[in-house]
Amino acid sequence: MVQGGVQEPRLPRQIEADARCGAIRSVLTARTRPLWENGSVAVPELALTASLAKALRAALARGQLQRGLEAAVASLAAERRGLLTPGDRVSRLCLVANDGAERFYRQVERCLTAHAPRLLGGLLDVDGATLGNVLYGRSSAVKLVLVDHKDAVSTVLRSLAPEA
Repeated sequence: MVQGGVQEPRLPRQIEADARCGAIRSVLTARTRPLWENGSVAVPELALTASLAKALRAALARGQLQRGLEAAVASLAAERRGLLTPGDRVSRLCLVANDGAERFYRQVERCLTAHAPRLLGGLLDVDGATLGNVLYGRSSAVKLVLVDHKDAVSTVLRSLAPEA
């Protein structure tokens, strides 16, 4: 399926086999926008629901969540060097808070482009302080998290749609 002139990403096999796949795709395509005013990559706007927060905290507890742009870029680059053939499915998820500076969003866009199609981005409807509090339970600004394991990515994506 083509969206906005760009091929819609192939979701993980676990998600495509899930009964909620259609609902998950609907959430991912319902509201999209560029990360910054002149951006060329549209990302889904996502509500930080209790279900999504729980899935992100679970990924954090299992060590499957990277915090910050530098850590995400380094992790993705290291993984790319280790891949014999890059996959054509989403296997990593980059979520950003909605209060970053334009420069930050330009850097995130470059990262999303460099690691497409295996990296899917999303813009959360919360600021960095709220995201930090949700994940770490204290006042700690978090502008970006990378879900860096395919099973955790599937769990997070499932959290976007209600149970069938």
